[in-house]
Amino acid sequence: MKKIFKRLSPDPQELKDHKHLGWLSEHLHDPSLWNFNRRSISKAFAVGLFCAFIPVPFQMLLAAPGAVIFSANLPLSVALVWITNPITMPPVYYGCYKLGAWILGIEIQQDFVMSLDYVWEVFGVIWQPFLLGCAIVSVASAFIGYWAIQLIYRLKAYKRIKRS
Repeated sequence: MKKIFKRLSPDPQELKDHKHLGWLSEHLHDPSLWNFNRRSISKAFAVGLFCAFIPVPFQMLLAAPGAVIFSANLPLSVALVWITNPITMPPVYYGCYKLGAWILGIEIQQDFVMSLDYVWEVFGVIWQPFLLGCAIVSVASAFIGYWAIQLIYRLKAYKRIKRS
């Protein structure tokens, strides 16, 4: 799996030469942004999963600076935001809304229709439970993703040691 990610990752040298990336181009020489080790991958899962559940367009534009700030693997951080894509967004965000409504004790809109027009029409009513649910899922998924990768790496190391 590591070889596949390395092969699909862009060359950091080529990215540094692109001036249109702004302040990010100055930081692209950091090796931790391109390493595939336990620390950088677990941070990438935390950053990417956190940004994936933030209900804004172009979540990759949040994940890239987040990866730089936290020294996470940049390509993986950006790729993980695609967990929420145009196909998965409606059910994921509806689940976030239901979670927020449940926590706030708000009755869920029974006449819910999966359309953008409907969401804009009732946004004044649903925004609080929706954003609360998204915040909880963002934080929880980042936490779980980080520690799951840490655990997987440790289990693999334990198995290697046990085989020796």
